[in-house]
Amino acid sequence: MTLPGLPAGGTDPCVHCGFCLPTCASFRVLGTEMDSPRGRIHALKAIEAGELTLDATVASHFDSCLGCFACVSACPSGVRYDQLIEATRPQLNAPELRSPAQRAFRRLLFALLPYPARLRAVLAPLRGYSGSALQHLVRSSGLSRMLGPQLQALEQLLPPLAPEAFRDGYPLVVPAQGERRARVGLVLGCVQRLFDPAVNAAAVRVLSANGIEVVIPPAQGCCGAVTHHQGELAQTEALAGALIDSFEAVVGPGKAAGAEPLDAVLVAASGCGHTLKHYDRILAERPEWANRGSAFASQVRDIQEFLAGLGLSEAFAASLEPLRHADGSAASAERPLPVAYHDACHMLHGQGISAEPRALLRRIPHLQLREASEAGVCCGSAGIYNLVQPEEAAALGRLKADDLAGSGAAIAVSANIGCTLQIRRHLGESADPQQRAMAVAHPIELLDRSSRLCRP
Repeated sequence: MTLPGLPAGGTDPCVHCGFCLPTCASFRVLGTEMDSPRGRIHALKAIEAGELTLDATVASHFDSCLGCFACVSACPSGVRYDQLIEATRPQLNAPELRSPAQRAFRRLLFALLPYPARLRAVLAPLRGYSGSALQHLVRSSGLSRMLGPQLQALEQLLPPLAPEAFRDGYPLVVPAQGERRARVGLVLGCVQRLFDPAVNAAAVRVLSANGIEVVIPPAQGCCGAVTHHQGELAQTEALAGALIDSFEAVVGPGKAAGAEPLDAVLVAASGCGHTLKHYDRILAERPEWANRGSAFASQVRDIQEFLAGLGLSEAFAASLEPLRHADGSAASAERPLPVAYHDACHMLHGQGISAEPRALLRRIPHLQLREASEAGVCCGSAGIYNLVQPEEAAALGRLKADDLAGSGAAIAVSANIGCTLQIRRHLGESADPQQRAMAVAHPIELLDRSSRLCRP
């Protein structure tokens, strides 16, 4: 049996050395060989040789993979496990490989999460519930367990919904402050703009304050990351094409945002960034989209990657002031503000970005950057993994919360909305008062708070 799309000889470099095992999040919580990269590669070889059938049991071991790609970074033989699992995912969507309930829940997620208008309509009745005493009671009393493990996980991730979550409210073009240094587009994301709209707002302010003009297409939707990570190829292609359309509709000769091309297309969510940078591959089989997908992908940068490369403007750098402790006092040389940076998997292992966010954070006066002992281990979010594999994800979330809190930091920072929601949930559920008091933020939010230029 040959799995369609599997890279020829892709499994051959694996020498079964086991270097991937300590890095593998699923192996860490499940402890079984078949739930490790080495075990899954062995299974792929057996399937290819006709010695193993891809049935529901075998498929479950592939479903246990978070797609964090830590094994790719760790492999001394250069095995591209990321390409192997990406090629395998579409095959796992065969109806006989998952239960009817599993398929129905996935269909619900893929019908809602990539479509901001639909998601807003569903969330609107929950505005009074989210962040309320009733929500606290439902969670603390255990009533949420009545929803079942998957819907319970969805409820536990629901943050307080800000009014900004239900409108974007950005002008098409946000001008640069002072002399313009660059012109960029901004991808708002789907989950991020609803569940943590403050991140995009901070991104716009920081970019503008650094002399960067920002174009924000109003019709933009999801980048396709949610479906891409789960092998939903047709839906991912459609979402990718629609996003490219939304930018092309406003930038160019005679277009509303002006004819001048963009220097880059930025995104503040690493899961989205990883998918956007692969539009060349995602759209390669669509002749009408292939060239446009490659051109768009070549422009994509993570916002921190772009800012670190361009450099902060002199005015912005001079405007940075110490952040405040929880007690309201300003950080100082004698009492710096300790911050722990969490490496989102699709940032670190997917895009190879690690130094840039840390370098930007170090520009904030009296911010003390602390490293967690396992900074590169997945938090358990992994797209929709914390919804479809809630028990395994919760175990990883608790480990991550313990690790970040163990750094002694007052704030945990992460550059991905999935990680932020996951970490915030498990810190908040902890019995340890220190963990519950720990704040969670995007690095760009800390730059925003620090700069005088970003204040009204």
